[in-house]
Amino acid sequence: MPVVDLILIFAAGLVAGTMNTVVGSGSLITFPTLLALGYPPVVANVSNTIGLVPGSISGAIGYREKLAGQWRTIWRLVPWCASGAVVGAVLLLALPDAVFEGIVVVLVALAMILLLLQPRIIRARLERGGGVTPHARWMLPLSLFAASIYGGYFGAAQGVIYISILGILLIDDLQRANAIKNVLAALVNGAAAVIFTVAARPDWTVVALIAAGSVIGGQIGAVAGRKLPPNALRLVIVAIGAIAIARVLTR
Repeated sequence: MPVVDLILIFAAGLVAGTMNTVVGSGSLITFPTLLALGYPPVVANVSNTIGLVPGSISGAIGYREKLAGQWRTIWRLVPWCASGAVVGAVLLLALPDAVFEGIVVVLVALAMILLLLQPRIIRARLERGGGVTPHARWMLPLSLFAASIYGGYFGAAQGVIYISILGILLIDDLQRANAIKNVLAALVNGAAAVIFTVAARPDWTVVALIAAGSVIGGQIGAVAGRKLPPNALRLVIVAIGAIAIARVLTR
């Protein structure tokens, strides 16, 4: 592999790791980079997913202070997210990309709208007495299961979807929602990576380069992301979600 390609892939992993920790959508950087360098789509997607796992873990560790008091909720969601990721990974190996492209646009657009409406929805919830409603208790795992199917299949902008779901159904604080998102994203990418390692043919040089870059980026993103106020974080999420939609529509 040419030295320039090595540097480009590492740099893409660094930026992706930073983006994934702050909000998600790091695959919008790494996946197109691999395609531009001539890698087949499935090889690029599989290698990218495996390579970003260490960065997701790095970002989750960087946000560990925001996870205080949330582990009981996280463990309750683990089976739903892990099983969704496995379903999505299997679908990637069995179905053409075109099947999910329309769904991706709808999911990300809906997530952005819900995120913009989140303050109003939270105010209404607090006026009714606050807390997690019985409706949200069963909607949360089902919604995250569906989002994790997409995460295992492709995963670009999955962070936007996760934060929107968590912000609407569970948590008032976007930073605490982002902390849970980082843990769930690491879980989903890890579960999909297991399937891809066994059933697909990743390029392990690409995996190593993305992994190295994303670990560093995960720590950078944790520092930067924790400093963003809620409204600024919300705008960043919506902006990246819009870029994700544009990427999908122009593929």
